[in-house]
Amino acid sequence: MDIGGTLIAGPATGPLKGNITVPGDKSMSHRSVMLASLSDGITEIRGFLPGDDNIATAQMFIDMGVKIEWLNDEKTALRVFGVGLHGLKKPANILDAGNAGTCVRLMTGVLAGQSFESSMTGDASLCKRPMKRVVTPVRKMGAVVDGKEGGDLLPITVSGGILTAIDHVSEVASAQVKSCVMLAALYADGVTTVKEPKPTRDHTERMLPLFGQPVDVADDGTISLNPTDKLTAPEQSVVIPADPSSACFFAVAASLVDGSDVTLNSIGINARRDGWRRVMHGMGADLSLSNESAVGEEPVADVRVRSGGLHGLNVDPNDVPDAIDEFPVIFAAASLADGEFVLEDAEELRVKESDRIAAMANALRAAGADMQERADGAVIQGLSSLKGDADVDAHGDHRIAMAMAVAAQRAEGEIRIHNAAAIATSFPNFVSLAQSIGMNVRWADESEASDV
Repeated sequence: MDIGGTLIAGPATGPLKGNITVPGDKSMSHRSVMLASLSDGITEIRGFLPGDDNIATAQMFIDMGVKIEWLNDEKTALRVFGVGLHGLKKPANILDAGNAGTCVRLMTGVLAGQSFESSMTGDASLCKRPMKRVVTPVRKMGAVVDGKEGGDLLPITVSGGILTAIDHVSEVASAQVKSCVMLAALYADGVTTVKEPKPTRDHTERMLPLFGQPVDVADDGTISLNPTDKLTAPEQSVVIPADPSSACFFAVAASLVDGSDVTLNSIGINARRDGWRRVMHGMGADLSLSNESAVGEEPVADVRVRSGGLHGLNVDPNDVPDAIDEFPVIFAAASLADGEFVLEDAEELRVKESDRIAAMANALRAAGADMQERADGAVIQGLSSLKGDADVDAHGDHRIAMAMAVAAQRAEGEIRIHNAAAIATSFPNFVSLAQSIGMNVRWADESEASDV
């Protein structure tokens, strides 16, 4: 996928040092705008991630009649004037999710409960990602969904209305599926339940009670939602913790570069998002927590990372859903660790913004790494360094681009990462923050881009 943008990265010229704050959590930023828009009253949100994906979610609600007031130029703080569960208006045009898979899948649940017909699309990458997993349950609840490949691919059209509660057993461990069903359940007649094969991130369950909607989570993980037919804007601001997925890039970089010592401020350590830290700890990373507290219903802490010898690991399958977004950069860590790294039961990586198993295998091998694909994961034999003077393709996937920028810090020469512009979708200031702690990474200028 040719979307442009070339990063030139590595090798690091010295230890990485510093104390930094990464942007707000992407997943929670999506959910905060959705629930605020559907509530009665005015919600103030702080710590919002102003990446393209989250802006796309905000724009969808603006297109359906919600007023959003940005409180600073950085767009990290906003005020949402909610219209209530039944106050959205039919959009004049097709709703565009851009590259945001979370946006389009969760919005399928919201649109399933509306009294009007609406359509959604996305960019070329998103239009290849499976939608059947969310379309099937909302159809069972009574929504009519049409689209490409029987509704499995965008664009799709949703005709909603009064829905019927269902007991949904998800075939995949996906917080997007779970959240879609929960959002549709706000419009359903009766109690909806959701059961997952493995626990996934629980931001929707934690955030809904802030807006007055109770959620019951049983000991076996089954979620029950009995709709109150009303969401209410919280009196206090909704504060978004720093994104653990963004923090992981710097944690891996600091682990790999000798002499490094980096502290990441106020990172979300929710157990359902903390798989990356458990995996890295299992690989021997020197990670420590301090200043543990809570932001709203979410636990946070400062994470200090010091360099240390990483070793291979057979990843615990129970950690896979809790680290699914971080595996591209964990692959980079494994390629430079001592011994063998084995990941299984991670087939979800193949249906992200790119096929992240194939994309990382191709990119790392181009840089000299020993990574072999499996249908549901990978086997990596760690090396002491990667080669330089390599060109790799991020395939328009922000996490592939940033993961390879991290890997390049332990390369013997520069690695050029093409089609990296999608970094703007999740982490617009990645390069400047990386440079602030000493990472060797920069955007190619026009002359460099034309030469590579």
